[in-house]
Amino acid sequence: MDIALVYLLLIGFGILVYVLLDGFSLGVGILSPFLKSDNNEGIDEKAIAMKSLSHIWDSNQTWLVFGGVVLFVAFPAVYAFVLSNLYLPIILMLVALIFRGVAFEFRFKSDASQKLWDLSFSFGSILATFCQGLVLGALVGEMSSQKTMADPVEWLTPFSILTGFALVAGYSLLGSCWLVGKTEGALQLRAKNMAKFLLLAMLAFLAVVSIWMLVEQPSIAERWLMIPDSLLLVPLPLFTLFFTYKLWSLLKADEDPGLKPLAYAMGLFMTAFGGLVAGVFPYIIPGRLTIWEAIAPDKSVYFTLVGILIFIPVIIAYNIYSYRTFSGKTSMKDGY
Repeated sequence: MDIALVYLLLIGFGILVYVLLDGFSLGVGILSPFLKSDNNEGIDEKAIAMKSLSHIWDSNQTWLVFGGVVLFVAFPAVYAFVLSNLYLPIILMLVALIFRGVAFEFRFKSDASQKLWDLSFSFGSILATFCQGLVLGALVGEMSSQKTMADPVEWLTPFSILTGFALVAGYSLLGSCWLVGKTEGALQLRAKNMAKFLLLAMLAFLAVVSIWMLVEQPSIAERWLMIPDSLLLVPLPLFTLFFTYKLWSLLKADEDPGLKPLAYAMGLFMTAFGGLVAGVFPYIIPGRLTIWEAIAPDKSVYFTLVGILIFIPVIIAYNIYSYRTFSGKTSMKDGY
């Protein structure tokens, strides 16, 4: 058994699940400033948006912890490299996530400072998302070069800033699609309109980031443009077109699509994630370390694998139970 590949799949699974689940949660926070505290129907749209997340937002972040722990256990050299070079955006991300969680608690308990906590919820969501994009851009961009990252802000490049904004647009799309499925009336219509704009924005960012990577990273360009590898990767852009068409069709329709738009938006994220992994594999730090060079000693990884395989079904079962329990539309009657 190729234990390095197994752990790469586990980390990839954890990161992807986190991005999909906490992505729409952060996206709702990003969109919060565009929601009304009192719309034409007398409804506090911001309260409904937050209540739609109130029972599941914290469990989503379990996958972020899972990915970090598995990375530390299986690829300690990568963990050390990422933490030492990207400590600032990672710390800012964690602080923003904590700040956002505090806003969740206080927003419904403090009437006098409600606007302040609305702002905190939105700012924390935007900052956390943007920092995640910075980390992604630094890893596949500047840090993929062989030079030493001596400057503590060398990760702050035009490409990493671009990926930061791209992820903000992507998470916003997930958040708007979540609101389409969880709300009704004027709020659902507003979410549909936002989702259509954000879909176009995400596709534009995806195109620019993809072209930039092909130009700046010869190894990725060779993987995507040279036969036979390019033939194996053809399904990814085809799936992207399919998900885009289905999502746009649902958003234009008058009937309530439920959570189908969210499923197709997640499909877009999965194809983008698959394209990124296909471009850099077998490197875990592009251009620096392969998974086989970075894997920890066999004794430690095999021992830990047992616990991980026990943990994953438990957390998946808990997530499924949580989402099924709090399924359906959200209203002002729902408590936190």
